[in-house]
Amino acid sequence: MIASVTHPPIRSYVLRQGRFSPAQQRAYSELLPRYGVPYAAGPIDFKALFGRSAPVVAEIGFGMGETTARIAEERPEVDFLGIEVHSPGVGSLLRMVGERALTNVRIIQHDAMEVVRDMVPAASLSGLHIFFPDPWPKKRHHKRRLIRPESAALFASRLAPGGYLHFATDWEEYAEQALEVLSGTPGLSNTAKDYAPRPESRPETKFERRGIRLGHAVRDLYFHKD
Repeated sequence: MIASVTHPPIRSYVLRQGRFSPAQQRAYSELLPRYGVPYAAGPIDFKALFGRSAPVVAEIGFGMGETTARIAEERPEVDFLGIEVHSPGVGSLLRMVGERALTNVRIIQHDAMEVVRDMVPAASLSGLHIFFPDPWPKKRHHKRRLIRPESAALFASRLAPGGYLHFATDWEEYAEQALEVLSGTPGLSNTAKDYAPRPESRPETKFERRGIRLGHAVRDLYFHKD
């Protein structure tokens, strides 16, 4: 008898050994118990989590959190669920949450696909942000990209009717692929002919500034859930 082999899931990230600054380490230690949400294979009750009924926007891969904190500060009527695997980035966002006394941010430090699949209820999100994810430029690594047909279908299923998916990248080929995939995802409709102007609601990110310095054009995709 041939033993069955269980292959590990394909990840859209690689864990890097980043260093905490003292402020990030302190925020991580002191604030994660308050604002962090442990991964669990069961749906979140957003009303109980945030202590109110409000629209919920999830962000996959918030990096160092500067954009997330700014958007949350500018939109206090909306609750934000940030998903990130890298500890220094989590510590960085927690530092800003504490400094700005933000009450509308919660963080899950875990694989985003598992979080969306297992913890985010169907039709529960008002929006989903995916800003400058790893482009995985080598063709053999494209299967690791966040925007693929199967993941796009999952994301669409978690958006409430009228919700939106906002994707941004400075990698032209990834933008083209994402446009094709999202355009072919049932339940999603493009708000533009192809790429959308950057909405004022999305602040310029450090990755965006770096891409512009390198001569990369930044492209936004903004899709609505039917």
